[in-house]
Amino acid sequence: MGFRRRVRRRGLLAGAVAGGAIARHRATSATEEQQAYDQAPAEQQAPAESQQQTAYAPPPADPADELEHLAQLHTSGALTDEEFAAAKAKVLGT
Repeated sequence: MGFRRRVRRRGLLAGAVAGGAIARHRATSATEEQQAYDQAPAEQQAPAESQQQTAYAPPPADPADELEHLAQLHTSGALTDEEFAAAKAKVLGT
């Protein structure tokens, strides 16, 4: 067997071994990260969710704006007379 052939063969074997080692490392790292995540308290697991829930609260709706919107819906035909009257009473609190 020639020198070049041996060098190529060693290179291929080394690449195959290294590729397997890298794949194994990635699999173990992912498993360890998942286990750490599972063991963490719920507060640490989802801080983004709690921040999203408390970060924005829409301002209270103005009754005049709501009535104007309802009137536009009624004019366009999206609301019937009965639906408009019920929604208007709900906005006005009567």
